[in-house]
Amino acid sequence: MSALAFELPSRLEATQPPEARGLARDEVRLLVATGHDGRIVHSRFRDLPHFLDAGDLVVVNTSATLPAALPAERADGTHLELRLSTPAPETGLDPWWQPQTRRFTAFWLVELRRGASPFRCGRAGERIALPAGGSAELLAPFAGARRLWLARLELPGQLERYLELHGHPIRYGYVPREWPLDAYQNVYATTPGSAEMASAGRPFTTELITRLVAKGVHVAPATLHTGVSSPERHEPPYAERYDVPATTAELVNAVHRWGGRVVAVGTTVVRALESVADTDGTVHPGSGWTNLVITPERGLRAVDGLVTGWHEPEASHLQLLQAVASVDLLDRSYAEALEQGYLWHEFGDSHLLLP
Repeated sequence: MSALAFELPSRLEATQPPEARGLARDEVRLLVATGHDGRIVHSRFRDLPHFLDAGDLVVVNTSATLPAALPAERADGTHLELRLSTPAPETGLDPWWQPQTRRFTAFWLVELRRGASPFRCGRAGERIALPAGGSAELLAPFAGARRLWLARLELPGQLERYLELHGHPIRYGYVPREWPLDAYQNVYATTPGSAEMASAGRPFTTELITRLVAKGVHVAPATLHTGVSSPERHEPPYAERYDVPATTAELVNAVHRWGGRVVAVGTTVVRALESVADTDGTVHPGSGWTNLVITPERGLRAVDGLVTGWHEPEASHLQLLQAVASVDLLDRSYAEALEQGYLWHEFGDSHLLLP
């Protein structure tokens, strides 16, 4: 069994939030894998402070999840779901408000789905009807991801308010019923912008963060707004918006100077920090769009450890994990997780990789 090629049985797909299974957020399981001695420990997420030391730094992604899925209809009556992914990256196509018509225009990358599958029959120039008189005009396929379109949205109001009224959280077939947006928010999320939850941070609670700080573990924010995930195998990540504040950059550098470990909560935080890291690991504040794809060959410069979920077979995120840990350690971690019945996906269990 390889960490890049394994069969995920459906019984290991988390179909509902842990709270619906009688667990607190921080009671999900946690597998801890340590690189220096190859040790694997089975624990609970609320025990995270036991595995970190005073002077370590945990960096969290403060992006909040949007209700980014909208009911949609083609001119022929076909009912679809339109999923917003990210604003059009670095195209100069800025949103604007038209006072005369009271319409909001924005350019976004979107995905069309029919049932559980991507809908691939859209045509350039096609106008898709959205709720309350809104519409999305498909302009061109987006080269960076085969499932996405560049679309012009015409909405009867500002985007965030429109989504509050008419949108719902994106969910996949392994989650059979809808859950409220709160189920898809991390407790420290402050800045709306992600199409899907940065789910590695879901098990954190305010009490757990307090215990980390009381132990002397630092907690700092970064932001990376996620687009739609890539359930299709081998599909690489595409450009996403990020912001690394000056205080976080300074703290990362200080922690490395005194010998502490920088632990990213989620692959999104890894991508943000590594996008502003020099080859010697020095981190600078920065914001914008990142196209960075992290591979074992590229390696990591600023991040030492990672809190993450369990990724699907041959997902591109597994390439990033190999930059954090050896293939052998990942193979053994995934083998243990499969054998011990760990749960996958955004409502599932957790994995802590330490150097």
